[in-house]
Amino acid sequence: MDNVKNYIFDMDGVLLRGNTPIPGAQDMIKRLTEKGLNFCVLTNNPIYTPGDLQHRLSYMGLEIPEDKIYTSAMATANFVKTQKPGCSAYVIGESGLTTALHNSGITITSYDPDYVILGETTNYSFDQITKACSLIKKGCRFICTNPDNSTPVDNDKLIPAAGALASLVSTATGVAPYYIGKPNPLMMKSVLRFMGAHSSESAMVGDRMDTDVIAGMEAGMTTILVLTGVTTRELAEKFPYSPNIILDSVAEIER
Repeated sequence: MDNVKNYIFDMDGVLLRGNTPIPGAQDMIKRLTEKGLNFCVLTNNPIYTPGDLQHRLSYMGLEIPEDKIYTSAMATANFVKTQKPGCSAYVIGESGLTTALHNSGITITSYDPDYVILGETTNYSFDQITKACSLIKKGCRFICTNPDNSTPVDNDKLIPAAGALASLVSTATGVAPYYIGKPNPLMMKSVLRFMGAHSSESAMVGDRMDTDVIAGMEAGMTTILVLTGVTTRELAEKFPYSPNIILDSVAEIER
C-alpha cells in the first residue's frame, strides 16, 4: 500500500459494528491524521447530513471531522446539479437528502418537477408513493440515492431501505430508477473529487464484495476488504473478482 495516499472507508462493518466502534478504528484514524494522509468516510445512507453523522459517530466514540464524511445524498445532489442546473425535484427522504439538494440549488416541489428523487425515511406514506408514481408516469426522471434494499440495525433486525421503495415504484410505473450510491462508480468519482484525490493513489476499504470492493475496483482504486462485517474469506473467494488486500480489521492499516 506504499502508493496509497487517500483512504475511503465504508462505515457500517468497517468503522462500526452496530453502534460499537471496531476495536482500533479510532487509533487508525489518528495514525492517518498524524501521517498527513487523506481520508473520508463514505456511506450509502442518505438520511443524515455530515454534521448529523459527525455528532452520531462522536457519541459512539469515533471522532471523524464533518468535512471527512460523504454520503449518497451528496453524490445524488451533485449528479442532478451537473445534469440539469437549477432544476426541481419531488423528494421522498430525510434532511440529509433535502439539505444536500438545497445546497446544490435544486428546488424541492410537487408542482411539475424535473425529477423524482427517492431516499430513505422512516415516514413513507402511501400518498407520497402515489404522487411519485404519478409524476414518473407523466415523464419525470427517476433517481434513487442508493440501491440498498435493507439497512441493518441493532439486534440483527433489518429495515427497508431506498432500493426496496424504488422497486415498489418501479414495479408500479414500469420505469427503472438510476441509482447513484455504491456500487455505481459515479459515487466513487464524486467522493474522489470531494477529497481532491486521484484513484491511482486511493484505496477503498469496505466489508462487502458486491458494493465496496467492486465499486473501488471499477473506479481504478486499490481495494481492501476487512473481515469485521458481512464477508468472510471463504465468501470472498466465491466472487469472480478479488480485493487487492484482505485484512482482519481497519486496525491493521498504517500500523
